[in-house]
Amino acid sequence: FNHKMWLDMSGIRTVPLETDAELLPEPEAAARLITPNTRAIVLVTPNNPGGVEYPADLVMAFYRLARDRGLALILDETYRDFDSRPFPPHALFADPDWPGTLIHLYSFSKAYRLTGHRVGAMVAGTDRLAQAEKFLDTVTICPNQLGQRAALWGMQNLGQWLAGERAEILARRAAIEAGLARLPGWRVMGAGAYFAYAQHPFDEPAADLARRMVRDIGVLALPGSMFTPAGSPAGARQMRFAFANIDLDGIAALIERLASL
Repeated sequence: FNHKMWLDMSGIRTVPLETDAELLPEPEAAARLITPNTRAIVLVTPNNPGGVEYPADLVMAFYRLARDRGLALILDETYRDFDSRPFPPHALFADPDWPGTLIHLYSFSKAYRLTGHRVGAMVAGTDRLAQAEKFLDTVTICPNQLGQRAALWGMQNLGQWLAGERAEILARRAAIEAGLARLPGWRVMGAGAYFAYAQHPFDEPAADLARRMVRDIGVLALPGSMFTPAGSPAGARQMRFAFANIDLDGIAALIERLASL
C-alpha cells in the first residue's frame, strides 16, 4: 500500500533516503546515493508517517538535483489539502521546463473521502503521460466511473466544505502536538496531514509497545519500525498516531490513556 511495495512487486530496487532529526530529507545525502542505475527520486509531502511539510526551498533543491542528474522527480502530494501553510507549498510548476523532470501525484481519497475508489491524478509531460497510458491499459485502465464522478463533483462543489475539513484537521493536529508534548519522556518529531510521529520513552521496542497499548489502554497506533528501512534502529523508538478519525475529545482521551502507561 505504498510506493516501495509496488516497486518491490515490480522488481524495481528502491534505495531508502534517511531523514534528519527533523524528519527532513537532505539533497546532499540523496546525491550520494545516485548511481548510473538511478531513474527517479520520490518525495512525499506532507509526509506519511511523519506528517512533515517539506519547505519550498527543499523541494526546489530536490527538483534541481533530479533535473541536473537527468532523473525524474516524483512528488506525491496526496495530503496537500491539509497543508497548514497559507501559501503554495512549492513553485515547481513556475519553471517552464518542469515537464522534463516533474511527475506530480495526487489522490482525491483524502480530500473527498473516496479512499476505496482509488481515484487520483497524475500531472506530467505529454511524453510521460503517453507511457503511463500504455501501462494503465494493461492493468486497471481507469478508476470506476462512480469514483471519477464523485471526484469531479467534489472539485466543482466542495471547496468550502473542504476548507472546513482542513480547519478541523489542523485543530486536531495542534491538539495532539500539545498533548504529546505534555507527556513525560515523549518527543513529537513531526505532525501534519493525518499523523503525529513521536519518540516514546519506554525501554521496549515500538512493536512491543504497540501491542501493550492495544491490550492495556485500548489505543491502536503503528510502530515506527513499520516505516523505517530494514535494520534501522530508529523505528524501535518511534510511534505513529493517526488522528483523521478521532475528534478533539478523542485526542484528549488518547493523551490520558498514554499518560497511564
